[in-house]
Amino acid sequence: MHASTATELPVVVIGAGPVGLAAAVHLLDRGVEPLVLEAGGTVGAAVREWSHVRLFSTWGEVVDPAAEKLLAPTGWTRPDPAAYPSGGDWADLYLQPLADALGDRVRTGVTVIGVSRAGRDRIVDADREQQPFVVHFTHADGREERLFARAVIDASGTWATPGPAGGSGLPALGEKAAAGRITYRVPDLRDPAVRARYAGGRTAVIGSGASAFTALAQLADLAGTDEGAGTKGVWILRRGISGTTFGGGEADQLPARGALGLAAKAAVDAGHADAVTGFRTEVIEPGADGRLVLVGEDGRRLDPVDEVIVLTGFRPDLSFLGELRLGLDERLQAPVALAPLIDPNQHSCGTVYPHGHRELSHPEPGVYLVGMKSYGRAPTFLAMTGYEQVRSVAAALAGDIESADRVELTLPETGVCGGAGLFDAPEAARGDGGCCAPEPQLVQLGTPAAAGEAAETGPGAGGCCR
Repeated sequence: MHASTATELPVVVIGAGPVGLAAAVHLLDRGVEPLVLEAGGTVGAAVREWSHVRLFSTWGEVVDPAAEKLLAPTGWTRPDPAAYPSGGDWADLYLQPLADALGDRVRTGVTVIGVSRAGRDRIVDADREQQPFVVHFTHADGREERLFARAVIDASGTWATPGPAGGSGLPALGEKAAAGRITYRVPDLRDPAVRARYAGGRTAVIGSGASAFTALAQLADLAGTDEGAGTKGVWILRRGISGTTFGGGEADQLPARGALGLAAKAAVDAGHADAVTGFRTEVIEPGADGRLVLVGEDGRRLDPVDEVIVLTGFRPDLSFLGELRLGLDERLQAPVALAPLIDPNQHSCGTVYPHGHRELSHPEPGVYLVGMKSYGRAPTFLAMTGYEQVRSVAAALAGDIESADRVELTLPETGVCGGAGLFDAPEAARGDGGCCAPEPQLVQLGTPAAAGEAAETGPGAGGCCR
């Protein structure tokens, strides 16, 4: 099969989430034909998996301006810009109408399994940049197909590859065997079946971001009901508790995100859960009664728990990009030029420098990782950052380098978002606001009587920002 000339080929966008669909809109606005490939059965499939969780960004911050322009002639009504959507709201009221407006440029139920240069594996140099990209994918029924593209924008996110419970970055010993009692998502406690799973039990929550705050607050709320009497949480922190543990608080320019941290801080004094600091899980083993026992790398054994909620962040799936020449930071797995700007050891959401196509480029011209995937393992992403990324990338692919380089974005400021300062280090306990000594401690954790909507914020594991 002979590929068409590059200018006649579409730009393939992998992933029909918020940033992937925005990429398609910006390309179309530039006269470049996009083709979006989504593995899920619907657009926004990953977002729909946390449909019960409320964002801590408002509608005004999660609707792309170019997308709104495309939607306007369809009769679409923009939701109240000051209101906070849930994941379900975002998918139903914005992503689906946007996909409908893009029409057959969006395909669902197709999973990309490989991307390369046509006729050139990773090793071959000869005429490499003159060859189109070839994208291999499978349909839901198992059929395989390929197509050619002038460029590839990977907006597939990181939702499908959550971090493990193990403190070394690998699954803890016994973690896979205990899979029936472990979840890597914030549970939807509005679902009666899910609620019954946690009611009256003892649940370990591993993580230190907004998602952990959300899960703990929801468990504490359940503990305050008749059906949930006896519900107990155990907050597992790899570091200590310091003045930055609970985020930016009242100083956060995303008020709902700050409120979530404040709710979690208030919960520390209420007593619905115990928190264990400086604990890095090494083994998850079955107890004599079928419950689970968490063992730390220092040999400590915690009291048995019924369930474990692991919220330790995400990591990018790079397996289908193995034949491309990517330039990734060895720590964050983010583009080399972007990594220093998003390093959670140094940055929060609001201190990330605005960036675009140059920071997102790779040694393989025409390939861009955008959205959550561009951040690799960093948990500091905001949707508006992704929209600016794809605006710049689309301009670059259309040949308008002046516009592509004119990256302008003002982000809300906060003291911390999923990790700033001494990220994931027990020594972080030594701070101006610190209350913990370097040695692991046991503290009490609970929830305010009415955490309400503020406790139901943040999109998923690890405290990534939306």
